[in-house]
Amino acid sequence: MRILLVEDHTELQHWLAKALRDAHLTVECADNGADADALLHTQDYALVILDLTLPRMDGLEVLKRLRARGGARAKTPVLILTARGGLEDRVQGLNMGADDYLAKPFELAELEARVKALLRRSVGNEVLVHQCGALSFDTITRMFSYGGAPLALTPREHAVLETLITRSGRAVPKEKLFDEVFSLGDDAGLDAIDLYIHRVRKKLDMPGADAAVITTLRGIGYLLQPRAATGAPA
Repeated sequence: MRILLVEDHTELQHWLAKALRDAHLTVECADNGADADALLHTQDYALVILDLTLPRMDGLEVLKRLRARGGARAKTPVLILTARGGLEDRVQGLNMGADDYLAKPFELAELEARVKALLRRSVGNEVLVHQCGALSFDTITRMFSYGGAPLALTPREHAVLETLITRSGRAVPKEKLFDEVFSLGDDAGLDAIDLYIHRVRKKLDMPGADAAVITTLRGIGYLLQPRAATGAPA
C-alpha cells in the first residue's frame, strides 16, 4: 500500500519512512504543506500521515482542502502526527476530518498499530485475514503464510502480493500494481511490474489444487486465485 508521509523534520521523516517501509508499506514523503496538497490533488494514497506545523501551508489547511475536494480522494484516511497535542488542537483536527490524532513524542509501536487499523478500515472493511487457497495474509501482523509456513518476500514483492490478495478473484491492472509498489521518486517503468510478478510466481510455485496462482489477463491485468479455480491440473 502507498502512503504519504508529510513531515518537515528531516531526521524524523527519514526514521519514520524507514520504519514504515520495514512494515511493507510504500512511502512517499513531502516536507511542506504545498507539496503535500499538490500530491493529494493528483495521486491516490491508502493513508496520509500529516504533521500540522509545516512550511508553505499549515497541515490543517492541507486537511481542509483534501476533504473539500469531493470524490474518492477526499475520503483518504488521515492520521495527524504533531507536537500540537493539546485538547483544543485534537478536537479541531478531528472535527476538520482527521481519522486519528497522535501527539509527539510517541511510541513507534503505537503509531504502527494505528496505521494498520486505519489501513484495514479503509481497504479491507476490517477483514483480518485474506485467504486465497493455501495463501493467507494477516492484516494485523502484515505477514504472509503459505501452506502453513511463513512466506519470505522482499518489500516490493510483498506490495505486489498484498495488492493482489486484497482483491483476490478480481483483475488488478498493471498500472494499479505500479502505483502500489513504486513511489513517484523511484526510477522505474511500468514493465518493472513484470519482474516482480515473475519473482512472486516462483515463490508461489507448489503442487496441489490449493496453490495460489497469478494469471495474466492480457490487456486487463493480473488475477490471483487458487489453482483449482483456474481449471489447471494440480
